[in-house]
Amino acid sequence: MPSKQSAQKAARTAQRKAERNKPIRSSVKTYVTKARKLIQSNDLDAAQKAVGRATQALDKAAQKGVIHPNNAARRKSRLMKKLNQALAASGEHVAQAVQEVQEA
Repeated sequence: MPSKQSAQKAARTAQRKAERNKPIRSSVKTYVTKARKLIQSNDLDAAQKAVGRATQALDKAAQKGVIHPNNAARRKSRLMKKLNQALAASGEHVAQAVQEVQEA
């Protein structure tokens, strides 16, 4: 326990902020995790919607000061990169199937 009065107040303030930020951080993690799982399961329509929700949650958390804006940007970039890779991979399979049908 801090001995100075100002340090005690700072500790109380930090605790209040942590309690206020905890549910926001938790919901952001949940949205990001759901989006990643949908991308991995190749449910790309649902994944696109989930990535949109995760992006929105990250932006709101950054705007409220819960996470650093660069942290939000980095996480959004990684999510979008995974989604785009999955979309490209599925597009290649579709293109190959179309070519096989046209050749036959």
